[in-house]
Amino acid sequence: MNNTFAKDVVAGLSAKEKHLSSKYFYDDIGSRIFQEIMDMQEYYLTDCEFEILSLQAKQIIDAVNFKQTFNIVELGAGDGLKTFKLLEFLVHNHIDFHYVPIDISQGAMDLLTADLKKRLPKLSIHPRVGDYFEVLSKENVQTNIPSLLLFLGSNIGNYTEPETINLLKLFNENMKKGDALLLGVDLKKNPITIQNAYLDKHGITKRFNINLLKRINREFDGDFKIDDFDFYCHYNPLNGEVRSYIVSLCNQKVLLKKLNERFNFTYGELIWTELSKKYSLDELDHLAEQSGFRVNKHFLDSKHYFTDSLLIKS
Repeated sequence: MNNTFAKDVVAGLSAKEKHLSSKYFYDDIGSRIFQEIMDMQEYYLTDCEFEILSLQAKQIIDAVNFKQTFNIVELGAGDGLKTFKLLEFLVHNHIDFHYVPIDISQGAMDLLTADLKKRLPKLSIHPRVGDYFEVLSKENVQTNIPSLLLFLGSNIGNYTEPETINLLKLFNENMKKGDALLLGVDLKKNPITIQNAYLDKHGITKRFNINLLKRINREFDGDFKIDDFDFYCHYNPLNGEVRSYIVSLCNQKVLLKKLNERFNFTYGELIWTELSKKYSLDELDHLAEQSGFRVNKHFLDSKHYFTDSLLIKS
């Protein structure tokens, strides 16, 4: 049994305002559903970042300006679709580097490794499975080899502002002076565009959220009645926050037998599952400054929907 997961579930469902961490979305099933989300036309984030890394790989590497062999350490690698274009550029231009992808899902890492070995047989790849905060602290970013950390896909948007600053400071502390961080960030834009990406008409994002209840049922012998819950999300263009919720459709009780815990839900009660914050470039500059970085450059897609921002450890 995953004791950390169990403790977090009990704490979250016992709270006055119920919540479950989005990091638990990504079991093997959840990771596959998220691939479906990224394939949606409405989910513009994937295409925007793919465009940046496809068309601006040379500019990014030139800006990093490492003069020796280096590591690319990717935090939350997933299927590596976007990163492939950056890796392809480096391999085809005979640039000497090692790729260290980190992901919490063994299934996702196995698929990524097999795919990359087939498509880029000369790639030096050293995969790691686990929580990337824990893995990062053990990784070789403290060696003499410089590192470019990748935190792509707008993962930074899943944290509150204090958490974001703490996270960037953690990255900073595990980097050497001159190391770089390429940070994928979704930018503020037309609220309708954002709302359509997260409350999709296909119901894929709903399945992604509801799978978390199914995972709890599987791992803790729970009796969540899936049809008695729905999904809702809301975008606030003033603060840039998309907040996602699972909604109880009736008064009900849920028992997790393996944990010997029972939880009460009222009609309309919410379980907060995810924050997806959008930023302005000025807000990003401020975050970098507070976290011990300087912004080298914001690499934007053609629509200016998204940025991969290059931060250098001061």
